[in-house]
Amino acid sequence: MDRSVRLLELDSRSFERKLRGNPLVIVPIGALEAHGPHLPLGADQIQAERTALELAERVGALVAPTLPYGSAPGARRFPGTVSLSMAELGTHVEGVLRELARGGVRRLLVLSGHGERGHMAALREAADRAMSAYPGLRVVVLCDYEFVYELRGREAPASDGHAGLLETSRLLALEPGSVGAERPVVDYRHSPFVPGSPSEADWPESVIGDTRPSSAELGRKVQQHVLDRLVQTVGALLPA
Repeated sequence: MDRSVRLLELDSRSFERKLRGNPLVIVPIGALEAHGPHLPLGADQIQAERTALELAERVGALVAPTLPYGSAPGARRFPGTVSLSMAELGTHVEGVLRELARGGVRRLLVLSGHGERGHMAALREAADRAMSAYPGLRVVVLCDYEFVYELRGREAPASDGHAGLLETSRLLALEPGSVGAERPVVDYRHSPFVPGSPSEADWPESVIGDTRPSSAELGRKVQQHVLDRLVQTVGALLPA
C-alpha cells in the first residue's frame, strides 16, 4: 500500500511517511459537461485523472482524489452538464487545498481538465487564498488544455476546440471505450466580445471543429506533449 501514488489508497501512516520527502501532490479537477454525441460527460475528469497519474509516475508525486464538478456555463443548456457557480467551486477547492496544507503538504499542482475562463479564475483565486492562509504553501494552477492547444495549427486546425479533433483523439488514446462512433463537424460562431453563453444558432452542438480525422495515434502524440510540458512546468515552478 505504501507504494501507491493515490492518496485514497494510502493508509494514514504511509501518508505520514511520504510527507517527510516533501512530495508534490496533484489535485485533478474535472467537470461534468456535454462533449457532443461522441464523448462522455466526464471527458474532462477522465483526462485530468489519467494525466495526473501518468505525471505522478514521472515526477514522483502523489495524486489526490479527483474533484469531479466544475463551472461550465457555456455548455449549461446541453443535457448532462452540471455547472457550479464560480463562488461554489472556489469555496470547495479552497477548502480542499487548505486541508491538504494543514496536513503538511507544501507543494500542490491543481490540474484541471476543464479550461473555461471563469472555472480557471475560480481555481486560481482559491489557490491564492489557500497560500495566504499557509505562507509555506506553493501552488501551481493550470489546465492541461493550455498545453494541448499549443498543437493547434500544427496537428489540428487553429480553430479546433472543445470536443474537437484533439480532444476526441486524446480520448481515443486514453479511454477508447468511452468514445462513440459519431464524428461531428461543428462551426462555433459565438464572438468572445459578446457577453454570456453562446446561443443555439452560434453553437448548435457542444463540439468545436471537425472530429472526422480523429485517431488514437494523434491522441498519443497529444498526451506525450502534455506530459512533457507538465514535467517541464513542475521542474521549473514546483521543485522539491
